[in-house]
Amino acid sequence: MTEATSHSFKAEVSQVLHLVVNSLYSHKEVFLRELISNASDALDKRRFEALTDPKLSESGELKIRILADEKAKTLTISDNGIGMTAAEMEQNLGTIARSGTREFLSKLQKAKEASEQGLQLIGQFGVGFYSAYLVAERVDVVSRHAGHEEAQRWSSDAQESFTIAEAVRPEAGTDVVLYLKEDQAEFLKAQRLRDLVRRYSDYIGHPIELAVAGESAEAPKFERINQASALWQRSPSDVTEEQYSEFYKHLVHDFEPPLAHRHFKVEGTQLFAGLLFLPRRPPFDLYDPNAKHGVRLHVRRVFVMDDAEELLPKFLRFVRGVIDSEDLPLNVSRELLQDSKLVRVIKKQVVNHSLSMIESLAADKPDDFLKFWGDFGAVLKEGIHFELEHRERIAKLLRYESSTQSGLTTLGDYVSRMKEGQSAIYYATGTSRSLLESSPHLEALKKRGYEVLFMTDGIDPFAVSSLGTFADKPLVSAMDEKLELGNETLSDDERKADEELKKNAEPLIQRFSAVLKDKIKEVRLSSRLTDSPLCLVVPEGGLAPHIERLMMARQMGVVPQKRILELNPAHPLIVGLERKDQEDPASVAQWIELLYDQALIAEGSPVDDPAAFAQRLTRLLTQNAQA
Repeated sequence: MTEATSHSFKAEVSQVLHLVVNSLYSHKEVFLRELISNASDALDKRRFEALTDPKLSESGELKIRILADEKAKTLTISDNGIGMTAAEMEQNLGTIARSGTREFLSKLQKAKEASEQGLQLIGQFGVGFYSAYLVAERVDVVSRHAGHEEAQRWSSDAQESFTIAEAVRPEAGTDVVLYLKEDQAEFLKAQRLRDLVRRYSDYIGHPIELAVAGESAEAPKFERINQASALWQRSPSDVTEEQYSEFYKHLVHDFEPPLAHRHFKVEGTQLFAGLLFLPRRPPFDLYDPNAKHGVRLHVRRVFVMDDAEELLPKFLRFVRGVIDSEDLPLNVSRELLQDSKLVRVIKKQVVNHSLSMIESLAADKPDDFLKFWGDFGAVLKEGIHFELEHRERIAKLLRYESSTQSGLTTLGDYVSRMKEGQSAIYYATGTSRSLLESSPHLEALKKRGYEVLFMTDGIDPFAVSSLGTFADKPLVSAMDEKLELGNETLSDDERKADEELKKNAEPLIQRFSAVLKDKIKEVRLSSRLTDSPLCLVVPEGGLAPHIERLMMARQMGVVPQKRILELNPAHPLIVGLERKDQEDPASVAQWIELLYDQALIAEGSPVDDPAAFAQRLTRLLTQNAQA
C-alpha cells in the first residue's frame, strides 16, 4: 500500500472551512441532511450509469446507512453508490468546483454574524459537504468507485491541507466518517438521529438505516428509519408543509423554505407526476447565459438527469423541481428529449403548472409575490418576448411603478383607472424611476392627467413591444416618434397663435438641422412638450438609448442610431433663440450645441464631449452675466 499524499486546499476552500468552523453556530444538525443528500445523489448516479454500463450494477439493494459509535465518538454515513476515485476526491473535496466562489466568500464573510444567511449561502453555492465540520474536528472519506478494485481514503482536520491514501472497502460506495467534537455527542444518540432523519430526509427515495455500536462485540443491528417513498408520488393530502420544505432543501441544497410549491399528477395519454418550487432567493448565476437550469427528471422513480432544460423554458429558469414520467424510456438521452412529442407534452404541463403556482402566489400571498417579483420579475418578462403562447398569462402578472400610484401596479389596474377619452396605456423606459419622473417626454401626458408606467428593466422595451396590447388597449411609449394624444379643442385665437408660433420657428428648425446634421436624424416641432424647450425622440423601430448603450458596451454589433430632436415652439428659450438668430446668428450655434447636450443629460445619456460642454456652458453664462 502506498503512503498517503498530502495536498493543500485551494485558498478559497481554506477560507470557506475557516468561516464554517468559526462563524456559523446555530442549526448544526443540517450537516446530516447534507451528507444524506450527497449519499442519495451517489446512489441515483450509480443506478443511472448502470443502465448503459452493466459493470456498475449493484449486487444488493441501494441504501444509506448511519452508524453511531459512542465509544469511538464517530458518526459514519455510508452508501453503496457510485463512489469516487482519488482524482475525484481531490476535485470534489479539495476544490469548490463552481464559478462564483469568490462572490460566495464575499457574501459569506458579510453574513458570518448571521448564521441563517450564511448556511443558506453554503447550500446555494454547493459546498454542503463542508457543513460536516460544524460538528466534526476531523472527517475521513473512504470511497471505492463502482467498477474499480481499489479504494481511497481522504482525510482532513479542516486546517490547511488534506491527505489521500489507498484504503480497503469491500464494495463500491462511500463512507463519510465524522470524528465528533467533544460537545457534539448528542449526534451519537439513536433517538436524536432518528428524529433528524424523519424531519429532514424522510422523503429520500432510498432506505436509510440506523445502528448504534455499543460496548458489545456483536455487530450492530440496523433498522430502517425513513419511508423511502418518492414524495411526488404521494397524495398531496398525505404530505405536510414541513415535508415539502425539507424535500425542496434536499433537492436544491437550500437552507430556506421555498416561497411556493405545486404538486400535481397528469393522467391520460401520458402519465407523469411533478413537484415544482419557487425559491425564496435568486441563485447567483440567474443571469449567466451558460448557467444550467431545468428540473430533475426521473423515469418510473429512477433518477435520469439533473437540469433537464428541455422540460423548462429559459424564462422559468428559476423554477426548481422534479418530474417523474411513466412513459419515457429509462435510457432517455438529451438528444431524444430535444426531439420528442412526449417531452413537448410534459413541457407544456410544466409551464402551465409553473405559471399557476406564480398566479396563486400573487392572489393568495401578495407580499411574498412582491418579493418574488423583485427577484425574478425581469426573468419572467422574457417569456413575453420569446414565448408567444404564454404572453397573455404573463402580462396579467406584470408589475410596474407608476407616475400616479405608490408601490407597484398591474396593467389591469392601470386600465381600470384610465381617463375618459384615453385610448392607450402609456409607458416610459429608462434606467430608474427618478430619471423617468422628470423626463420631458411625459409633460403633455401629465398635463392631461394620464398615468404613465415606468419600465426600468433591460428586457422591458423588448417585452412591451412583443406584447403590443393589453385588454384591447395599445401600449404606447411616451418616447415614441409618433406619439398621438388627440387634438384638444382650440379657440380661433388660440389656433391662430399656435400657427404663428410654428411659422416663426421654421428658420430656427433649419438652423438646428444645419448645426446638428451629423448628430441627429431630423428636427421638428413637438406636441409632447409643455415645460421643456426640447427633447430627443427614438425613431420608429429604434432602440431606447439606455438599451443601445448597454448593447454597445457588450459589443453586440449595434450601430449608433441618429434620433429625432423635437422643439417646443412656445418655450421662452426657443422664442428667445428665434430672436437671437435674427440679431446675432453667429452666437446661436453654440446655444444649439449646448441645448443638444442638455437633451442628452435629461434622458440619462452621456454628452459626446464633456469638456467642450463645460467650456460652452461657462462661456454662455459669462456672457449672460456681463450683459
